[in-house]
Amino acid sequence: MIMFTGIITSTGKIKKIEQNTKNRSAIKVSVDLGKDSKGLKIGQSVALNGVCLSATKIAKNTCTFEMIDETMKKTDLGNLKVGSLVNVERSLKVGERLEGHFVLGHVDGVAQIKKIEKKPKEVKIWFKIPKNLKKYVVQKGSIALDGISLTVVDVKNDLASVCLIPHTIEITNFKTKNIDDKLNIETDVLGKYILK
Repeated sequence: MIMFTGIITSTGKIKKIEQNTKNRSAIKVSVDLGKDSKGLKIGQSVALNGVCLSATKIAKNTCTFEMIDETMKKTDLGNLKVGSLVNVERSLKVGERLEGHFVLGHVDGVAQIKKIEKKPKEVKIWFKIPKNLKKYVVQKGSIALDGISLTVVDVKNDLASVCLIPHTIEITNFKTKNIDDKLNIETDVLGKYILK
């Protein structure tokens, strides 16, 4: 089973986006993974903005991934442009410490940023919860937004908030986020099983 922790190791930059000539329903995206390309092999999984994708081509630091229709519909990856920054996390190795929480890279939907509160030691992000996911978003529970493992601070009707420390802002694509921007959301897998 492929798993992630939601601890982002770097950001990657989109270098190229093109339609797959063999499969018209698929899009190929090439990403400069920087240091996270080291040791990566074709077929291995990488989470980009929280979405688990398989490497199909590797050339130096640039890795190509394919996204099918289902990925484009369920996530915000279809809105990426050349030059966009994406959060990068390599899959968890057996025996490594689990610093965040269990993240599968199976995005449940897309949330929208509604408010950004900048404070001296943190930034509070308020986002709109998709209606079908409200039951899984609980105060003090775990959530992954664009692949980042975070703790839910507030839940008010269809809105929820998370707080980010300056370090998280600095090393992730959150430094580029604004009100109305979209976020890939993956709710806590343990909560899903409990409710089931």
